[in-house]
Amino acid sequence: MTAVQHVPDAGQPAPSPPARPGGPPARRGPTGRLRRTPEPHPAGVARLVPRTVSARIRTLTAAAAVLLVALLAVSWWAIANAREGVRVIGQDAGPQVVATGDLYFQLTDMDAQLANALLIGGAAGGGRDQALARYNDNRQKAGNALLKAAKLADERTEDNTARDVLDALGRYERLAGQALLLDQQSGHASGPPSQEVIKLYQQATDLMKLDLLPKAYNLTLDNGTLVRHTYEEKRSAVLTGRTWILVTGLALLAVLVAFQLFLARRFRRLLNIPLAAATLGTFVLVVAGTAMLSGQADQLRKAKAEGFDSMLALSRTRAISNSAAADETRFLLDPGRADAYEQVYLSKSQTVLYLKAGNLAEYNAAVQKDLSFEPGRAPFLGFLGTEANRPTESDERRAQMVDALNTVLKNYQKVQANDRQMRTLVHGGKRDQAIAARGASAADFAEYDRSLQSLAQIHQKAFDEAVKEGEDGTSGWYAVLPIAGVVIALLVLIGVRPRLAEYRWSK
Repeated sequence: MTAVQHVPDAGQPAPSPPARPGGPPARRGPTGRLRRTPEPHPAGVARLVPRTVSARIRTLTAAAAVLLVALLAVSWWAIANAREGVRVIGQDAGPQVVATGDLYFQLTDMDAQLANALLIGGAAGGGRDQALARYNDNRQKAGNALLKAAKLADERTEDNTARDVLDALGRYERLAGQALLLDQQSGHASGPPSQEVIKLYQQATDLMKLDLLPKAYNLTLDNGTLVRHTYEEKRSAVLTGRTWILVTGLALLAVLVAFQLFLARRFRRLLNIPLAAATLGTFVLVVAGTAMLSGQADQLRKAKAEGFDSMLALSRTRAISNSAAADETRFLLDPGRADAYEQVYLSKSQTVLYLKAGNLAEYNAAVQKDLSFEPGRAPFLGFLGTEANRPTESDERRAQMVDALNTVLKNYQKVQANDRQMRTLVHGGKRDQAIAARGASAADFAEYDRSLQSLAQIHQKAFDEAVKEGEDGTSGWYAVLPIAGVVIALLVLIGVRPRLAEYRWSK
C-alpha cells in the first residue's frame, strides 16, 4: 500500500513540534518558522556577570585599569609620607632641636664662666680674662642659637617662648654686667667676692636656672616631641603604604594572569606578549616599590633612633655636665649656699651617670669602680647608661660607639675624682688650695667635654647618612610612577585590542 500523507485542512493551524528536552518549547512564528522561547534573564548577582566574551574582556580590562590606578595612588601617598618624614626630621624640627640644645649648653656655660670670673677675681694669671672671653663667646653663640631657633619656629607658642628667652637673656646680661663691674671696682684678688657682688650673682644665676634654662629646655622639648610624633606618624604611614602596595599589586597581578589564561583558553593562543609584558612590568614595579618603602622606613628609624635620639641625649649630657661644673664653682663662690650646691651637683651627676648612692662621697666611690660594659648590658643608668644600651645595627659603628663611650667614662671618672679632691680641701679648711685645684682640674673637664662631642659626632654622622639615603631613596619616583602607569596601561590595551576587534559587527 502507498502511504498517504495527511494534509491538514486549510484554515487549521499546524500542530506544534514536540518540545526539546531541557529547553523551552519551540513555537512557530508569524512566518511559520520555528523559534525558541527566549531564556529568562538572570536575577540578583548573576546579572553582574558578563555573558559575552567581548564583555568579559572589557570587564577584565577595566578591573586591571582600576587596580593600576589604585597601585599608583597608594605608592604616591606612601612616597609623599616618606619624603615628609625625612624633611621634618632631617631639615626642619631635627636641626631646630639641635639648635635649641646648643642654646641650652651656651646658657649654662655663660653662667659657669661668670662664676669662674667672679671667683678668680683680679689675681694675676688667674684666668679671669679667659673666663670673660669665653663668657662673651658663649653669649654671642647663645644669641645666634636663639635666633636660629626662633627662625625655625613654626608654632606661635614656640615663637613666644623664643621671645621670652631673648627677653630673659637681656635681663641676665644686665645683672651679670653689674656683678662684674662691682667686683672689678672692689679689686679682690681671688676667692669669694663681696656680699654685694654675691647677691647680684645670686639674682643672675637664679634667673638663669629658674627662667632661662627651663624655657630653653621647653623649646627643645617641643621640637623633640614634634620629631617623635612625625617619626611615628610617617613611618607608620610608610609601612601601611607598603602593605597596600602589596595588596593592590598582587590583586593586579592576579587579574592580569587570569586575563592571560582566559585569552589563551578562549582564543587558543599560548601567550599574549603585550599582556605578559604588562604583567612583568607590574611585578617589577611592586617589588621595587616595596623594597624602596622598606628602605625608607629603615632610614627613618636610623635617623631617629641611632642619630637624633643620641644627639639630643648627648647635648643634654653636655649641658648638665657643664651646669654641674658650674655648681662646683658656685660651691666655692657662695659658701652660704654650699650645701644646696653640693646636693644639686649630686643630682646632676646621677642624671648623667646613675649609680645608687646616698651622698656625694658614696657616689664618687661607686664611680671610681670598674665601669666597663657590654653593649646593651651596662651596669649603670642615666644618659650615659641609655647611650651604652642603645641598639645599633652596624658592627663598625657599634665598635666606634663603645670605644668613644669608654673614653667618656674614663674622663668622667677623672672629673669626679677632681671634685672629690676639691671638696676634701674645702672641708679641711684649705679653701685657697681648693680654688687652685679647681682651676687645675679645668683641663680634665675640657677633655671630658671633647670626648662627649666626639661621641656625638658618631651619631651625627649616622644621622646625616640616614637623612641623605632617605632623600636619595625616593629620588625620581615621582617620574617613575606615571611613566610606569602609562606603559602598563598601553601594554594592556595593545594586548586586548586585537581580541576585541574580532567581535566587531556591522549592520
